[in-house]
Amino acid sequence: MRPQRAVVRPRARGTERSEARRAELIAIGRKLFADRSYDALSMDDIARQAHVAKGLIYYYFQSKRGYYLAIIHASVADLVDFAAGGLELPAVDRVHRTIDTYLRFAEHHQAAYRTIVSGGVGFDTEVHAIRDGVREAIVATIAEGAYGRRDIAAPARMGLLSWVCSVEGATLDWIGRPELSRDTMRDLLAKTLGGVLRAVEELDPAYPAPPPARRDAPQA
Repeated sequence: MRPQRAVVRPRARGTERSEARRAELIAIGRKLFADRSYDALSMDDIARQAHVAKGLIYYYFQSKRGYYLAIIHASVADLVDFAAGGLELPAVDRVHRTIDTYLRFAEHHQAAYRTIVSGGVGFDTEVHAIRDGVREAIVATIAEGAYGRRDIAAPARMGLLSWVCSVEGATLDWIGRPELSRDTMRDLLAKTLGGVLRAVEELDPAYPAPPPARRDAPQA
């Protein structure tokens, strides 16, 4: 009986080397799009500034939109992971850390932030889904800091969601006209959050505002 030859299979696209190369291209793209909009760079511009062949970008991302969405996903993942961290910190410090991280992201990734909040080019359902995911992640992080849990009733969730949506609008204005320091902006948003938490308590006493948010306590 003749010995069978080992079947040599081509390496899959998802090898470690391919993933590392893809991650490298995303890191390059994050720098290129940090303060430039989607329409500001063509694929030729991107390839030239990244010092790669345009075909390589198409190979990994299929299109300019695919490349840009991958950059947005990566940026948002970093934002959410860092904002949700700091579990060892007191609740108030975690809230401040979350707000500060959010503002830092918007400040240093202005084009990406505007794309996420405004919904992308035209009506882009995938960018809207990314935005909604960020909103829910921030709501969950604030809920955990304020109430010690992420699964909260509808009035509390809607109150926190309304605060997050107002933060988006205020942050858009702030990065366009940075008249306030980031520290001042952070403290202002933290104080408005205190007002929301008190309103939630009035509607649903099962969700008492944390002591720092009470009117008779020093404000955070």
